[in-house]
Amino acid sequence: MKILVINPGSTSTKLAVFEDYELIQEETIRHSVEELSVSETLYDQRHFREKLIRGFLSSLGLDISSFDAIIGRGGLLRPLQGGTYRVSDAMIDDLRNCRYGEHASNLGAILARELVNDSGKEIPAFIADPVVVDEMEDLARFSGHPDFTRKSILHALNHKSVGRQVGAAHGKRYEEMNLIVAHMGGGISVGAHRKGRIVDVNNALNGDGPYTPERAGTLPLTELIRLCYSGKFSKKEIKELVKGRGGMVAYTGTSDCIEIQKAISEGNDEWEIYYRGMAYQIVKWIGKMAAALRGDVDFVVLTGGLAYDTKHMVKWISEKVSFIAPVEVIPGGSEEQALASAALRVLKGQEKAKSYEEIANA
Repeated sequence: MKILVINPGSTSTKLAVFEDYELIQEETIRHSVEELSVSETLYDQRHFREKLIRGFLSSLGLDISSFDAIIGRGGLLRPLQGGTYRVSDAMIDDLRNCRYGEHASNLGAILARELVNDSGKEIPAFIADPVVVDEMEDLARFSGHPDFTRKSILHALNHKSVGRQVGAAHGKRYEEMNLIVAHMGGGISVGAHRKGRIVDVNNALNGDGPYTPERAGTLPLTELIRLCYSGKFSKKEIKELVKGRGGMVAYTGTSDCIEIQKAISEGNDEWEIYYRGMAYQIVKWIGKMAAALRGDVDFVVLTGGLAYDTKHMVKWISEKVSFIAPVEVIPGGSEEQALASAALRVLKGQEKAKSYEEIANA
């Protein structure tokens, strides 16, 4: 089975060709501000990016019709269950109009659909496990006030992928286990997985959870309110304080954790305290999810870019949470591999593709 994976980012388009589970070729195409500014809207960028995709395939001597499926990164859609979804008219309409938010990942399904339509062949187009996967239990949604509802926004694609990897390594299915997965990157999401469902998780996008390399995480509310009404900051500046200029960058001036790790190794005790603080907050959220699972946890899984830091981050977290369950470390987060695997599960009949229309009409 030959699969084309399309993963659009704000300044790049990542492409990969797989034959079954084997990566044949991948490429990250970078986009300058000038190139993107030619398009008036995000939706208009599809022409520019589609041309680049065709150029990539042409360089490999491949035609769209040679693929068994195309899968794109899922964008900001209505909340939905985890799984692989067929790209549909309702999905395209929501993404084109940015009905649930604007992000470059919205183009994943749009580009997949347009390439399929131009192929002259009935090739299925999919997305899988977008960031809006919502499997939270009802009790997990309460915030403390009826005007605020806790939402599920997380690194669902990697959460689900590493869950399956841990299961395969131990001769179990993901749907048979209880896991706590901590994806640690520019954003950090810590989720409680019960038998294949993420029943509780922090909103990793909008200011909930541990502080991260660039996000402030959950802040003391009365202090935040005081800051908002101090007259010192605009609304935009407050939003940047929470996301983009919070966390480690606020403490140290950099969100580059490689630089931070190097400084710690050279004896920067102040930066080490801030970095330890981030680890400590991740530990506390892992503890919260252990309570949500009533202590019935098969594995704690550490993943994302920070999971490469076994000398500091992984060590500090593992020391404090290993009493909950054995700690598994799966660094990084191969989104392209996860997407290809999702498409293959459907093509091989191991999983049934879900319908976005059924959710839209529910």
